[in-house]
Amino acid sequence: MYWLLGSLVIIVMMGVLAVADSLAIPINSLIELHNANSWPLLLVIIAIVLIAINQRQTLSNNLVNVQKLSSKHQPSQPSFSQDTSKYFSSSSKFPIRIINYLLIVMLAMGLVMGSALQALMGYQQAEATKITESMRVQALVTIEGISDSVYDGVTNSGYRQVATVSHISPLISELTAQELDSAKVNYFTSIENSLGNNFFNDTSNESSDSNIEYRVLLNAYPKKGSKSAQVADLNQLRPGDQLFMTLTLAPLATSEQALNNPSGFDSYRWLRGRHIDGVANIVTTSTSSFALDESSVLEAASRSYLKRFRTQIDQGRWQLRQHFYQEWAGQTTATQQAKAVTLSLLTGDRSLINRDTKDLYQLAGISHLLAISGTHVLFLAIMLAGAVVFLLNRLYPALYRHIPRWQVRWWVMISAAFIYALFTGFDVPAARTAWMLLAIGLVRLTLLPISTMRVLLALAVLMAWFDPYVLWQAGYWLSFIAVALLLKYDSASQSQNNSVLSQSEKPLSQHDIKYSRILLIKVWLTGKRVFKLQFWLFISLLPITLLLFGKASLWGLVINLFAIGLFGWVIVPLNLLAGLCYLLWPALADSISVLVSAIISNLHDLITWLTSLPALSEAWLYTPVNMAILLMVLLAMLPWLLPRGLISRWLALPPLTLLMMTVYANQQSLATSPTLYILPTGDHYISAAVLQYPIMDNEVGVKDNKAQSAKGSVSWLFLADHRPSATRTMPSTLTAEKLSAILEQQLRTLSIKRLEGLVVQTSSVGLTDTLTTNDASNTFKPNASELLPMTVARISQRLPTSQYWQAGRSDRWFEREKLYKEANESNNANNAAHVTTKTYISPKSCEQNDSWQLPNGDLSLQAMTGWSKIDDASVWDCTIAIDSRLPIQIVQYNAADPLNSPLATSQLLTAIPSTAKNTQPNNQELTMQAQSLPSRIVVDADTHQRVWQLWSLLCQAEPFDNRAYGHHTWLGHSASHLATDDIKRQRINEVITYDDNALEAALSLNAH
Repeated sequence: MYWLLGSLVIIVMMGVLAVADSLAIPINSLIELHNANSWPLLLVIIAIVLIAINQRQTLSNNLVNVQKLSSKHQPSQPSFSQDTSKYFSSSSKFPIRIINYLLIVMLAMGLVMGSALQALMGYQQAEATKITESMRVQALVTIEGISDSVYDGVTNSGYRQVATVSHISPLISELTAQELDSAKVNYFTSIENSLGNNFFNDTSNESSDSNIEYRVLLNAYPKKGSKSAQVADLNQLRPGDQLFMTLTLAPLATSEQALNNPSGFDSYRWLRGRHIDGVANIVTTSTSSFALDESSVLEAASRSYLKRFRTQIDQGRWQLRQHFYQEWAGQTTATQQAKAVTLSLLTGDRSLINRDTKDLYQLAGISHLLAISGTHVLFLAIMLAGAVVFLLNRLYPALYRHIPRWQVRWWVMISAAFIYALFTGFDVPAARTAWMLLAIGLVRLTLLPISTMRVLLALAVLMAWFDPYVLWQAGYWLSFIAVALLLKYDSASQSQNNSVLSQSEKPLSQHDIKYSRILLIKVWLTGKRVFKLQFWLFISLLPITLLLFGKASLWGLVINLFAIGLFGWVIVPLNLLAGLCYLLWPALADSISVLVSAIISNLHDLITWLTSLPALSEAWLYTPVNMAILLMVLLAMLPWLLPRGLISRWLALPPLTLLMMTVYANQQSLATSPTLYILPTGDHYISAAVLQYPIMDNEVGVKDNKAQSAKGSVSWLFLADHRPSATRTMPSTLTAEKLSAILEQQLRTLSIKRLEGLVVQTSSVGLTDTLTTNDASNTFKPNASELLPMTVARISQRLPTSQYWQAGRSDRWFEREKLYKEANESNNANNAAHVTTKTYISPKSCEQNDSWQLPNGDLSLQAMTGWSKIDDASVWDCTIAIDSRLPIQIVQYNAADPLNSPLATSQLLTAIPSTAKNTQPNNQELTMQAQSLPSRIVVDADTHQRVWQLWSLLCQAEPFDNRAYGHHTWLGHSASHLATDDIKRQRINEVITYDDNALEAALSLNAH
């Protein structure tokens, strides 16, 4: 009952949050019921009453069963009075049982409905405080906690910090730092006047807008100019500091609203889980900040003691970070990252860890070791409890006459656990460990018959009651599921090991032989147990890992075997010892930290070498997972999770078979239908599209389409930079490493393991040194960025690629390739041998009329534009025409759920009818004829109007291809210079843009 009810409560709360968020339920008076923590406390009381009644009913049932067994063992001749008393007692207990069962059902239903109401009230409370529209404001900013990242222009790292903004006023004109300092002086003056007069009367007359507060995520990114030094001073802000800023406030964007979400990461749910009301970009800051207690005595007094205590702990975390951050610029990258990981393992502060180190830990499958887990908290609690008990044993053992030793140890452990959990940010794993220590101690103190698994379930439900949005945190699910699996596995494996040891002791007589054999058996059983435990955890957590993150590292199965032990028994204890010594003896703490950093640095070198082995380069598992697959996994694991013998484990075969069939069918469905996926890149002007076309077996004849079977597929990747030449735009923030990693993950998720061709449709002046035009009026400056060519260089290393078409001239390709290769070798000195063994692909100039086709003629590609022989870079861009016998669907790739990627939004051109759409439905012959006509997709990438002007001139001089096509689709950017005459000449029926904005030429054509 407990597991059923607890699971139902969590599922119902998740469903309410999901439905409320998708339907945008309006705010009503329910939020008034959410007064402090009254509703969660009421749910706790209902749960306690329900457990007490159910426990009493269970005890009475057990007592009746015991009496029945005793009566069977002691048979006697019952008298008439005994029979009548048993009859009346059973008849009188029957209504009581019915009432108890009805009461249990009513309380359970009330608990579920109350949990749903709690989730709804939590949602409405978050909706009432969120930012609903973008605005530029001047506000007082109060820093909360430590920043998520530090501002560093060298590594291109931005500043991100959770803060509270208050005293908000609309920004009429741009303010300087000196004007913000004046606002600070006025603020102090108003506080003094408020304290001198009747404060409460004055505040009652204030406008409601001045009392609005938002909890936001501050953002500041590296920028060039005089403001960079001012923004760099943000790293010196301590928790609790206040300063005036001019900000650009913006609401949170959902994953559906966010355009170009390449990773599938739902930042909306992540920020909502942290109770963030919006995002604030920093425009200008005042030159100085002030502490919270300097601003207002009344404000400082109104803050709870817990908040002030939390601020003091956060200030200690900030000071420890500053201690690690000393002389940071003068250290090597390896030393910096070793110290950054050391700090993360001590305080949970990952602000100093760069992207490369995070990627290395993700590839190794040990990212969980960077977070403060229950192991860290438990180690510190055990260390401090052992030290306190040791001192009490020596100095004051008489204390044990009043308090048992285990209670002294328990009080010290829970105190240390809660303080350290607060010191590390009170994340879900640390908070779960602290609360479990408290709950297990209370169970032992009250002698309640409650197992550890039930305590874990109760904590999961309690955390969801007090904070419904914790259900949107990945750490919540991974933490509780991992601990539940550990407890379940430990109880099963421990009994097996004990039975093996008991059997090994029987035939031995000599003491030395017996001891050595038992020792070897224990070592063997421990190693076997560790491997089985790691395999069990990896397989069990694999579905939810794929669901949450979209990929899983196969390296985790191997590296975790030694990394968990190294971190758990060496690095973490030494790190915690250094943290304790930092308070008493800083010099000794620095020495221990140097030792820990050296161990971590060598570990990084080892992991880099292992993950660079050529034979084991394919380390990522990409398999789209949805809730249906997760449900089948749960059904398959259910017989192993329940007690042995309750359900036959052979019952796991049907859901396991269905699971394998579903995964296989999903993978096959991605490769058996002709599809052109529009891949999000994170940049509005950088486009990526991949064509996945099945190779059909036509030996049985073309007429019988059903008899054809797919024999593999062919894939082409199209890349382009659509930044217009005549418009000034922001440069791309993407790098070749980041873009190639994004594209590789998306391609592998689509089951694409090799590319037939890769086309960069826009030219890059950085690849040529033969552009010698001197006509200033006719000079065109193409994109000088080498982002796309260098992205091709990285992708071709990870995915076998047969062809590479590059728009424009590529005279300097091999020179840039060599420099890029040397840069890779210098940045990856440990795997230089692996890098040098690979050869880069050679580019082929994408010229008009260049073509490629399948041997069976089902698919062909032809370059419509691209004239690199002309000494004018404005006509180098290459537009590709895709002709196929089968219709090709154009799909907007959904990184969060690739299996449910929607069709791309299109503009239908009514002025140009489609041959396929004009067929009469009652004429089967015409319909089949239209379906047999090839379809064409024009993948456009022009960045200058001269491309289509030259194409139009050539089309007038040369006859246009008059082959009949069923449907013509144009795919490009809304900034394209395509004219209406070009659309008519190409007989375009449908227009699709990468950025989902309307094409101007298509709008004007439909208007006429």
